[in-house]
Amino acid sequence: MKEHLLSCCLLLTSVLSHAADFTLSSQDIHEGATLSLQQVYQGLGCHGGNISPQLSWKGAPAGSKSFAITVYDPDARSGNGWWHWTVFNLPAKTDSLPTGAGSRPGLLPPSAIQGRTDFGSNGFGGACPPVGDKPHHYQFTVWALKTDTLPLDANASAALLGFMLNANALAHARLTALYGR
Repeated sequence: MKEHLLSCCLLLTSVLSHAADFTLSSQDIHEGATLSLQQVYQGLGCHGGNISPQLSWKGAPAGSKSFAITVYDPDARSGNGWWHWTVFNLPAKTDSLPTGAGSRPGLLPPSAIQGRTDFGSNGFGGACPPVGDKPHHYQFTVWALKTDTLPLDANASAALLGFMLNANALAHARLTALYGR
């Protein structure tokens, strides 16, 4: 019994140490900093560029077969947060996305699928918190997955994608930026 428990603990320690090596960075946004107007939604009273930021990741765990990106605002008044972007089925060789990949055609790998956001559309939807709220936290997350593809299409809700991501995740890395108005 002790050997089994020790084996499990060593495996968990190994997984966690590899997950700690998995990092997400950006030339356009920075941890804890305020998003620029480029990453602000255009509509619903917000006036921004609605352009997804450049993202890069490194240190993905061995066995990563694909990646996904999510952008989520846990502070939204919806009662369950707000999904600003979901993109999945990024090939294992992918380690970055250019500025505008979620908002301009032709910048994502051909296999990538952008799911529905809570704005009701596919593609990046920028920050747009209510006037007077404290700055919201925008969580940009890259997911390393143990499967080549997820069996979803562009109509997939963020909730369904979230279920599939958690079921197939080897690790994830997050960068959180802020925005208020």
